[in-house]
Amino acid sequence: MNESQTYAIVDIETTGHSPANGDRMIQIAIVLMQDWQIIKTYTTFIHPGKSIPLFIQDLTNITDDDVKDAMPFEAHAEYIFELLQGAVFVAHNTDFDLSFLQAEFKRAGLPKWYGKKIDTVELAKILFPMSLSYKLGDLANDLNIPLESAHRADDDALATAYLLKHCWQQLLSLPLLTIEQLHKRSFRLKTNLAQLFFDVLVVKRAKALDENEHVYFNKIAIRKMAPTPKINSEMLTFPSTTEEKLSLLQKAIVDFEERPKQFQMMDSIWQTLNTKSEHVIEASTGIGKTLGYLVPAIIYAKQTGKKIGVSSYTAHLLDQLLQNEIPTLEQALGQPIKIALLKGMNHYIDLEKFEQLLKSPDDSYDETFTILQTLVWLAKTETGDLSELNVSGGGQLLLDKIRKTTLPKTTMPLYDFYSRAIQNSRQAEIIVTNHAMLLSDLVRNEQIFDSMAGWIIDEAHQFIQAAISHDEKLFTYMNWKYLFGQIGTYEDEQLFYQLRRAALKKHLINMPMLQQIEKRFIQMVQAFDHAIATLYQHVKVAEKNEPKQGQKFAIFISQLNLPMDVFSKVSNVVQQWIDEAHHITQQFTSGVEELAPEHQYLIDQWRYWVREYTMKLAEWDEVFLEKDEHYSCWLELDRRSVPGSIQLFKKPIDVTQTIAKLMNPIREKSSIIWTSGTLTVPNNERFITNQLGIDTSIPIEKLHAPASYYDGAKAIVVTDMPDIQGVSQSDYIEEVAHAVTNTVRMTNGRCFVLFTSQEMLRKTVELIHESELLSDYMIFAQGVTPGSRMRLLKSFQKFNHSVLFGTNSFWEGVDVPGDGLAAVIVVRLPFSSPEEPTFKARSQFIQQQGRNAFTELSLPEAILRFKQGFGRLIRSSHDKGVFIVLDRRIETKSYGHEFIQSLPPISVQKLPLDSMVQQLGNWYNE
Repeated sequence: MNESQTYAIVDIETTGHSPANGDRMIQIAIVLMQDWQIIKTYTTFIHPGKSIPLFIQDLTNITDDDVKDAMPFEAHAEYIFELLQGAVFVAHNTDFDLSFLQAEFKRAGLPKWYGKKIDTVELAKILFPMSLSYKLGDLANDLNIPLESAHRADDDALATAYLLKHCWQQLLSLPLLTIEQLHKRSFRLKTNLAQLFFDVLVVKRAKALDENEHVYFNKIAIRKMAPTPKINSEMLTFPSTTEEKLSLLQKAIVDFEERPKQFQMMDSIWQTLNTKSEHVIEASTGIGKTLGYLVPAIIYAKQTGKKIGVSSYTAHLLDQLLQNEIPTLEQALGQPIKIALLKGMNHYIDLEKFEQLLKSPDDSYDETFTILQTLVWLAKTETGDLSELNVSGGGQLLLDKIRKTTLPKTTMPLYDFYSRAIQNSRQAEIIVTNHAMLLSDLVRNEQIFDSMAGWIIDEAHQFIQAAISHDEKLFTYMNWKYLFGQIGTYEDEQLFYQLRRAALKKHLINMPMLQQIEKRFIQMVQAFDHAIATLYQHVKVAEKNEPKQGQKFAIFISQLNLPMDVFSKVSNVVQQWIDEAHHITQQFTSGVEELAPEHQYLIDQWRYWVREYTMKLAEWDEVFLEKDEHYSCWLELDRRSVPGSIQLFKKPIDVTQTIAKLMNPIREKSSIIWTSGTLTVPNNERFITNQLGIDTSIPIEKLHAPASYYDGAKAIVVTDMPDIQGVSQSDYIEEVAHAVTNTVRMTNGRCFVLFTSQEMLRKTVELIHESELLSDYMIFAQGVTPGSRMRLLKSFQKFNHSVLFGTNSFWEGVDVPGDGLAAVIVVRLPFSSPEEPTFKARSQFIQQQGRNAFTELSLPEAILRFKQGFGRLIRSSHDKGVFIVLDRRIETKSYGHEFIQSLPPISVQKLPLDSMVQQLGNWYNE
């Protein structure tokens, strides 16, 4: 295969997926391409010998009338077969198009077609690893490829041909080293991409292209760090009057609406920054909170030459700041803003880990494929943030292996993306980060944030959860077993086997020392296995006294009465192995001026894994051996997979002291602004601020949108749903599925359905799929549909007739502006499960102090989530939507009015389901 190779780009439309079950072709299109130019096109309708199903007619816009005069496939078979001879077969999903075509050739009495094939889905996933979707329509949109009628063979084949050409051009733009790596690893792919990569190699080597955009970390090409632009800022003054603020923002925002509360927020923050004080602002949806704090922060930073930090909880808000608000303000202010995005270390790739991975054989197709995606991404990414990559579930496991977990020995921004981010932050006016990163400053040797003049903590209520996660410790059985598997014994033929062979061959280490460390390794694995077996035996004993749970369950370690000597022994033996492993390293390298490359690789691998064992040992001691009454420690497992599913968690019960330890030094020299859309609940105003350790003398400034902002919103409580605590889960799910399908059909989709339980979500979605009542809608379900939260959200927004089912993380932090969201359905009030270990430990802690855990913890947490759920619905004064509550406890329980009270001033109706559906129909058709 070479540049003058002929490619036959094929697309077919059919009556269904299975020729064996009688499905037939209704249209075929073939585009022949040579030297990346189209030399011939062929398209024809084909009579399928039966009526085209209605849903296929809707999908393809091909009707029975279109094919009534067409010939059957047999009439075209020989011509099509000849067109494909000597060509590379290309399709967007060759598994379908080629297998269907082969079945049709066989039915027409022709032999099987033989030749090479390229799947543009497989190719595009490698070359565009940051794309949101690999559907042909989405890729065409991203790459500006014309595609007038998706799901018509002629248009699809032409778009696929242009996509193939785009892929070739993309390959030419990659560094030679990256192409070499792609080619080397491409022989395990499903289609014949290896030859395509080789053709690019030939071209690249012949042209000897200058590649000055990349630097090289051993065998990996990475994009160069962009130079920091020099900014000559003109002096800015803060717009103190309403007229000045309007004038400023109207420069950048078309039809900017004056929001008095937003301007009030700007003034409050400007005063706080200048007085180096502390302030709390609850700014509801409709205030324009982000611009409300960015305007004073940026002007203050530019005036004083001091940095201001903005910390948020969700990555989505960080990205939104950089992509939307900052460019807007640059336009308004008339000058660039030096801004740096800094996330927690584990968001970034560790190039050393990735390099080690490249040297080991790939275990699976998923792993090979993700390595190829990562190699291409490294040649493109400016951030090194792994969340940019769109990988499969199996690929995600590989990404977890190459996340950065330890600080670099020296800051090497040339080769280390985390160091790059830190260097950028040192030259910035505004540092945008997440709560986890800010909390990490507590344990960082060199404080990154010690020169900040002020902090704006957005999504302040989530700072509590971030502090809990920051302090949590985790043990997983599978991680330890993976660690043991990397070293192995001599018989396992892993790293120890390779090191021993090299050491004896070169007379670097004597046999007794090697035998001793192997013996110690076996002792370590045996001690670990014995400890885990002991743990599980105690779990089974304790379970007899516990109410029967499902296959998955959790139990507090304090209930197990574990023999500590068994767990101490593991700690001792692991430490002995680590000590001896260090000694092996010294022996291997002593007396040798320079190691051969293959031996250097072995000892580098050995050092790396010894470091990993050291970290795992610290984790073991913290989880099993260190007792602390301020932490809750529990075990989770799945009975169907023991011991593989065993995990232990250790989390702080109260994080007020942790937060105080971080914030008190900041309070002494800088200003702090805490803000969120939800910081208070009725009857417990300081629920959040008390946990954040904010002094009660600091008032909470509440900035709420005017009542007119919510003119397009209403809430409905469905009164004839069964009592959630009085019926079985399956009966309740059946009623939920009925209510959801009726609502979705009346609003034409555009619905969020919010659950508190992943199990209930999954069962509801399964029931809706089985009923086929929403078969003409796109259904996206968290934990069921592959992809991250943000990918599900973006996919949901791409379709008019779509529904999104979400759990906890969809209750807040996701925006669907305009007509994108018609209804939010609350399946049950968002109380935490009483058996969720962190919640249970906090409840017990409150009860032990003689206080009421329901009113002080459970209820205010649920009301906050409820407020946040409503906040998804109305994102501008022009939005229209209904907030539907299916949980009748909101009207039957004494606390129900507090949920209603937490909503903005909107109409709240109580209606049976049929009346609600009818009213929805009238409302949306007005």
